[in-house]
Amino acid sequence: QVQLVESGGGLVQAGGSLRLSCAASGRTFSTFAMGWFRQAPGKEREVVAAISWSGGSTYSADSVKGRFTISRDNAKNTVYLQMNSLKPEDTAVYYCAAARSKLRYSDYFTEVDEADYWGQGTQVTVSS
Repeated sequence: QVQLVESGGGLVQAGGSLRLSCAASGRTFSTFAMGWFRQAPGKEREVVAAISWSGGSTYSADSVKGRFTISRDNAKNTVYLQMNSLKPEDTAVYYCAAARSKLRYSDYFTEVDEADYWGQGTQVTVSS
């Protein structure tokens, strides 16, 4: 069992930055691929960025490429999402997810149904 707790969300003006953190419980964090997803009102949950268990492979959605960076510190059981040049369309609830048993194609994951565990989410609001 892995528990995930996100933090770092909030209200920021367009062009600003935020850093989200996701702290994981348990001693198996380093065996999980991790991902950040987001869900805006009325929309489906979508992948933002993902990272392999070692940190050697990463993925970023086209909509955030060049602006958001995912990283992890296995010694601290934490995964981060650095968000720069934020836009109003980045407004959403951001979720951290962990995957190990249902990875389909790679050592990271991009699909909601590949996740084994989810955090409770943190709100990010970007004002124009």
